[in-house]
This record gives sequence, structure tokens and C-alpha cells, in this order.
Amino acid sequence: MGERQVEFRNVSFRYQEDMPWVLKNVSFTIGPNEWVAIIGHNGSGKSTIAKLMNGLLFPQEGEIFVDGMKVSQESVWDIRKEVGMVFQNPDNQFVGTTVRDDVAFGMENHGMPRDLMVERIKESLKAVRMEDFERYEPHRLSGGQKQRIAIASVLAVSPKFIILDEATAMLDPKGRKEIMQTVREVQQERDLSLITITHDLQEVTQASRVLVMNSGEVWMEGSPREVFSSKDHLTEIGLDTPFVSKMADHLKAEGVSLAREPLNHQELLEDLWTSRSNM
Repeated sequence: MGERQVEFRNVSFRYQEDMPWVLKNVSFTIGPNEWVAIIGHNGSGKSTIAKLMNGLLFPQEGEIFVDGMKVSQESVWDIRKEVGMVFQNPDNQFVGTTVRDDVAFGMENHGMPRDLMVERIKESLKAVRMEDFERYEPHRLSGGQKQRIAIASVLAVSPKFIILDEATAMLDPKGRKEIMQTVREVQQERDLSLITITHDLQEVTQASRVLVMNSGEVWMEGSPREVFSSKDHLTEIGLDTPFVSKMADHLKAEGVSLAREPLNHQELLEDLWTSRSNM
């Protein structure tokens, strides 16, 4: 039960007593500076995991530890200092009349001193490249800009873990790419652990580890390369694989040997180049 990690120990959860279990005996650990992507189709329990980590829900069975603290009604405010959450729809996250108020809101909740707040607002907006928008009204921003502000609001509280719960789902591909780029930079600069719950396979290939949820259980766990190389299993539970993965399969079927499961176009090209020059 180390510091700087999230641990689920045999966690089971259901929304009501007469309803089916959404999570069944789930155990895993997320370590410091790790980027873990959680995937699974709707109803697999992945969003419930996010809400349990942040103390929005509590398990009926098992225990959850964040940074050495057990998640409970008593510890929930301390937990929320450590675990920041960005949701799918940025409009539901806005509380302030200006961007500045909004970024300040979380810090006010935690009773931070004013001069620290001013400094953090500037730092957080700068981290997401939105420093010129401090006085803007949130409703005047684009979807991608709103999501950046939501991330800045979370960063301002300076958590050790950030959960993005389908946070890029409503953005166009360009906006999605920019947000993930921002998040990646922030993660590296601040030594955060990142948990992304996502449908976007491009996002998954960048993570250090992938948890595949199916019917409330951890169905598979591994690096993106390991997970995508068992495509048949993923298809079995109704999950798609990246285009580049499918392409690699077609090439193998045609007798082209590839050194590894490619995660992006760059890798596929390098492998093709290598196998070509060995002929």
C-alpha cells in the first residue's frame, strides 16, 4: 500500500441491492508517473472505476487506497486533493463566470491562501496554453478550449493523479489530439499518474499500460503492444483495434514478416523498411 499509488483490492460495486454487480472483485494498482488507459465497451464498469477512485461512489465490498489513504466518507476531501477528474462534457464542469473564477473554484474548496491561488491560476493556465483567456466567459470558448480549462482547474489543486473520463469524446480529431498532447506534457512535467478512460484507440496506444474491462472484471492487462497483439480476443468482446494493427494483420496474411505489433504508422513503416532491406 505504497505512497503515490492507487490500489483497488477486491472491489465489487453495484448501484442498488437488487441490481447486478457493475464491478466484480476488481484488483489492480496504478503506480507513480504511470499512464494507464482503461478500455471496455459501455457497461463494462470503466466509468464506475473512475467515480470510485475519486470518492463519488463507495464500494460495497473491497477497499480502495489512494496515496496510502483508504477511500471513505471521512477521507473523501483529502482524496480529492490527490485525484483530479475531468469529465466528458466540459459544460457540466463550469461553475464560474470567468475562466479565472473557474480555475479558482477547486482551490477555494480546499481553502488555499489567496496569493498561492493567484500563482496557481497563472501556472495552470500556462500549462494548458490558455493564459490569455483568464478574463473570458467560459461559454465563449470552443469545446477544446473548455476542456483545457477543465484540466487547468484540476491542475491548480496540484493532484498526484488525474482521471480523464472520456474527456476527449466530444471533440473533433484535431481537438482530441491537442488535448492529449497537452495532457502528456503536463504529466511529464509534473510527474503525475494519468488514468484515461477512453474509446479512442490512438489515445490507448500512447499509454504505458492498458486495463481491458469486460462485464465488470479486469479481463486483460498489459502494455498497448501486448493488448493489441491479441486482436482476436478483443474482437470477441466487441472492442475495435487500431487501423495500423489491422493493416499489419493483412500484411502478415500476405506473408510479410513484421518484427513487432506496430502501434502507429511510423513503426509500421520502419518495420516494412527493415523487412524490405533484408530481402
